Amino acid sequence: MEVIVGPSGKRRWSNEFKGRVVAETLVPGVTVNEVARRHDLRPNHLSSWRRLAKDGKLPVPNLAGAEFAPVVFEPPDPEPRDAAISPIEIVSGDIVIRLDTATPATRVAEIVRALGAP
Repeated sequence: MEVIVGPSGKRRWSNEFKGRVVAETLVPGVTVNEVARRHDLRPNHLSSWRRLAKDGKLPVPNLAGAEFAPVVFEPPDPEPRDAAISPIEIVSGDIVIRLDTATPATRVAEIVRALGAP
């Protein structure tokens, strides 16, 4: 076990040690309290390390018997374009300008100002 004791008396553990201990908690039937006692840790420290590992901020090595939840990455679905949305129409007298719904609002405002519409 690699423990560094600072001038204030606080203990610090390497990420490798934390990862190994977290991996022990992933073995079926093993509790966080049991692993914490075995390594002379507080259970809340170990729980916070588990949270870091879950968030991908702490590497956890493979350990025989440990069970990991599968991670599946899927690209987000593109936003559906509703075909029923009608195009933007700017009418000024006899002039009709039709714009795609993807036209930025700033561009629509520029056109309206250029036509002198209120």
